[in-house]
Amino acid sequence: MKLEPDYWIELEHGYKACLAARRALLAEHGDKILFAEPDSLTALACRELLEMALQFVCLRYPACFSVEEDAGDGPSRLVFVNRVLQTRTLLSDNMSDGRTSLQTLFANIPEDFAIVQRDPADGRYRLRAAMVYSSVGWHTGQHRGKPLREIHVAVTDYAVKMARSMDRYFARLPTDQPIQRGSWSIEQGQPLFVPDEGGRVDKARVGGVGDLSGVGGVDELHLRCDWQTLRRLPLTGAIVFNFKATFTPLTQLRTEPFVPGLLHHVLEEGDPRLITPGKCMPHSREAVMPVLKAWADEQVASGVVPPDWEPRTLDESPFFPRWEAQWRASQGF
Repeated sequence: MKLEPDYWIELEHGYKACLAARRALLAEHGDKILFAEPDSLTALACRELLEMALQFVCLRYPACFSVEEDAGDGPSRLVFVNRVLQTRTLLSDNMSDGRTSLQTLFANIPEDFAIVQRDPADGRYRLRAAMVYSSVGWHTGQHRGKPLREIHVAVTDYAVKMARSMDRYFARLPTDQPIQRGSWSIEQGQPLFVPDEGGRVDKARVGGVGDLSGVGGVDELHLRCDWQTLRRLPLTGAIVFNFKATFTPLTQLRTEPFVPGLLHHVLEEGDPRLITPGKCMPHSREAVMPVLKAWADEQVASGVVPPDWEPRTLDESPFFPRWEAQWRASQGF
């Protein structure tokens, strides 16, 4: 759907903790999380992305961030001031190196970004730079330099149904029409960065396959949503993905009108190739199906959902009725 530009980047109360976790992961995994190809076009794209993101947060959160002129001796230089972290970053140091620009972005904006650019040799869009720390079963470093088709080789039916249309879409994407989309899965625990190395991913992803039978076992499950945006940068023409993962306890869905019934319907009727393991691991699905059915029946019995309602995309998707009251209550105001 269309992206509302005012909501491109949203910061939350966990800002400091999130950045600290990202720094620890980068120190451990390096190029698996952050890289930039060492060419001038990629460096320009990284610089443009950095400037756009910093300008955005300065306008969106003026009490927290600003760009100021350095008051020191010598030529005038711009400094990014982060009042939350109490840091000052000299922006001129990021002019010629894409990796340095991404490191500055990584240190201040707790979202994932990936830059793809058109290869003049074959016309395909390739991953040229990235800073991605929320990946399960893969890491961005393994896709470095690859075209879209190869990056999405594990996506069901991508090569057959989507590859050609996605290439055309990227070629035509205008600078003034950013879009957004969401993807989701049901996870045991809250796995964030789990690279696929030596068969570790399945165990790490599910946090150890335990007994999830019964309603109590659902307490371990979370709905993971990766909210993604896509836009073309106006100066360099590079295309930028950005996204962040959020985790909601599955039990919270119990009080969201229509949602338990809709999720039960998707897990029951969806294409098995898409549902398992992409959306829900088998042991989690076995545990959650009867619970979702019980919650859906509960909403019908209480009058929240009409008895003749047929599961479908919600009228105000991605919102559900009375979402704002629940959201404000959870924020404490």
